Amino acid sequence: MKILFTVAAMLLSQIFVSAQESHSPVEPGVPLSLAQYRKTIVHDIKYTIAFKIPGARKEPIDGNVEIDFRLSDIARPLQIDFKGSAQQVKSIKVNGNMVKISLEQEHILIAALALRKGSNHIEIGFTAGDASLNRNADYVYALFVPDHARTVFPCFDQPDLKAVFDLTLSVPEGWKVLANGALKDSLANGIYKTYHFKPSDQLPTYLFSFTAGKYSRTEQDYNGRKMEFLYRETDEQKIKLSRDSIFELHGQAIDFLEKWTGISYPFQKIGFVAIPDFQFGGMEHPGEVQYKASSLFLDETATKEQLISRVNLISHETAHMWFGDMVTMRWFNDVWMKEVFANFMADKVTQKLMGTETFNLKFLQDHYPAAYAVDRTEGANPIRQQLDNLQDAGSMYGNIIYHKAPIMMRQLEQLMGEESFQAGIREYLRKYTYGNAGWPELIACLSHHTTAKLNTWNKVWVNETGRPVIGADIRFAGDKISSFSIFQHPEQGAERIWPQAFDVTLVYADHQVIIPVNLNAQTVRLPRAVGYAKPLFIIYNSNGLGYGLFPVNKDLTQDQLFGLNSPVQRAAIYINAYENMLNGTGYTPSALMELLEHGLILEKEESNLRMITAYIANLYWEFSTPNKRSAHAGVLEQLLWNAMEQQSAANNKKILFSAYQNIYQSRAAIKRICDIWESQVPPDGVKLAEDDYTGMALGIALRSDTLTQVLKRQEERVKNNDRKMRLEFLMPALSPDVKVRDNFFSSLKERKNREKEAWVLSALGYLHHPLRQAASIKYIPQSLSLLEEIQATGDIFFPQSFINVTLGNYQSGEVAEMVKLYIKAHPRLNPKLKGKLLQGADNVMRAQKLVH
Repeated sequence: MKILFTVAAMLLSQIFVSAQESHSPVEPGVPLSLAQYRKTIVHDIKYTIAFKIPGARKEPIDGNVEIDFRLSDIARPLQIDFKGSAQQVKSIKVNGNMVKISLEQEHILIAALALRKGSNHIEIGFTAGDASLNRNADYVYALFVPDHARTVFPCFDQPDLKAVFDLTLSVPEGWKVLANGALKDSLANGIYKTYHFKPSDQLPTYLFSFTAGKYSRTEQDYNGRKMEFLYRETDEQKIKLSRDSIFELHGQAIDFLEKWTGISYPFQKIGFVAIPDFQFGGMEHPGEVQYKASSLFLDETATKEQLISRVNLISHETAHMWFGDMVTMRWFNDVWMKEVFANFMADKVTQKLMGTETFNLKFLQDHYPAAYAVDRTEGANPIRQQLDNLQDAGSMYGNIIYHKAPIMMRQLEQLMGEESFQAGIREYLRKYTYGNAGWPELIACLSHHTTAKLNTWNKVWVNETGRPVIGADIRFAGDKISSFSIFQHPEQGAERIWPQAFDVTLVYADHQVIIPVNLNAQTVRLPRAVGYAKPLFIIYNSNGLGYGLFPVNKDLTQDQLFGLNSPVQRAAIYINAYENMLNGTGYTPSALMELLEHGLILEKEESNLRMITAYIANLYWEFSTPNKRSAHAGVLEQLLWNAMEQQSAANNKKILFSAYQNIYQSRAAIKRICDIWESQVPPDGVKLAEDDYTGMALGIALRSDTLTQVLKRQEERVKNNDRKMRLEFLMPALSPDVKVRDNFFSSLKERKNREKEAWVLSALGYLHHPLRQAASIKYIPQSLSLLEEIQATGDIFFPQSFINVTLGNYQSGEVAEMVKLYIKAHPRLNPKLKGKLLQGADNVMRAQKLVH
């Protein structure tokens, strides 16, 4: 028997399959065809996975994974995804027998002869890839969305092959850990401590995660639910002011979502971690939600906007527990579904906690400008896109799925009615609990609760790009309205109709008349308006729900605009005026700047004031010539300072002081800011914290070639080591020496120097600031040449952010021509990457017509 076993083992060890022997092609990434095939044959997956994480970053992370699964077909070799080198695969054992390692095109190939129908067991020893484990000096965190699990360990890396993960971590003694599953036990082992976790709930690979490192740990109970929290924040005031709120907001979000969905919290545990300079706002791993630390920990200087944003962020990630985690898209072409519901439900939680008026205003401000920023461009993408290979899934993300999709969903809710819409969503969640479903399945469930033709509606809103231009035809008989029609046509492309509802408001001296509009055709009449007296002016899209370009009233006086009681109406006018300006209709950049400057004192609503100052900064830096900018700098500085002194609300004062720091250029202003930084005595009524003084120091360094020690001195003031490291990283980007800046930019060409993507984006913002563009324009061609590599290696938001921060503040024809030449020289450029480039270059292209 011993001889027979040895012979069999030797034969199996020689099993080797090449791409030529495979019945299906072996391609890099995870092609849709491979994913569809594996879904039909691979079932009941369980990963038993262990990592040994050394304290020293340079030492490799050893791993071992056992994959248990059932196969219903063994006609073809099995492809297991692993984007690593053959040297990283140490051993492979299939059903108890060692086999030869075969790694081709990012897949470990297991010969059909080694497999069997029914239960199979594969064990692979490996060295883990580092990048998606985000290794820092004394902490790591796993971030695998959308297809990065395969860069760390061998797996079936596709969203519709959910599995149970049984995790063991060996980490340096003193480190704390958090994972999807609850902690089962731990064992000290010399300088290491080994943690065993309970098996996770059913998860796709992109939601499997853990973190380990030098964290502080706390836990609380909320309505009988235990929650645990890891963090690295050291500012005691921030911890004291934020910790309880963070737990409470999670609890409130869970309460709301359980009630709205009719389904209890669907996972075994609640846990979250605050990570310094995390790549995103948050990531929804069940039991181990990851957040950007600065978004959670706020101090006494926090504005209303920051507080609302924290509510929204926590609600967004919590909503994912039902939308995306419990019910997951089949393929990443429908990734927008989990994001739209997370945003949509987060907005509902915000409405519950903050009130309807705050919700309506925040919805308008958060979603519409961001959606327009993409949908108006030549590179616009639809909400639902084609995805042939999971390696391109990162390109699915962007403003359209995060911001246009919630607008679309709110319009859908209006079309169906709130109760019918909720009933359809509940049906969808119950039907596909712990499973996978796509947009067609959701439309089918919703269709059971409405008579509306959802497939027709779906075509223009979900499957096509662009926005409508909405016009009006109003006629009078004497001083009475005799007819009023609203019409629409596409801003670009073929004729089509965007069915949507919004309000038009007739404004009189002592009252308003609201006229609802159901724009379900190319032209609709408004009979309810007939007979009313001629108004002083008309607000189109006065409730902020309509999507598109609306008529602009350039004769609107500042008293009329800023005298409107509704902050939503004022916000709708600001947004529409800015969008029309970009289109060359309505206001010129200088005329819009003049109008908005009046609002610096007159606009009292905090979030509206923030939006006004952001628009003013855009007009100042991007749509004013350098000469006009210099001539206007002193005037704008004084306007902002005077407004700060006259506004009474502390948050408004801080917004205006921040705007002042954004635009100041004059010697007097530089001295004023330097004095404030030096003395750490802020203007009257303005509260500043350490982060504010760091930002101030960075701004001083940007504007002065002589105050070279300001950043070093600020570094000495900073107490938190993570924040010190960030400041050290940024210093060369702000050096007065062009050669230092050149060397810093060159260093970013190596991926290892782009690990901290948030730091890189901040540094690029300073390198390409308008005050430094004369020396930095030479970086543009080099940056463009990096795009394809950055798309392949960066996290999901980094390619678009890299493009935006590189091109966003330029207005020169030279840069516009560089972009055009790059596109012309790369006819085979990935279409989605080309789209993102055109999105990021939109302002510089428009500046060629608008800036004179």
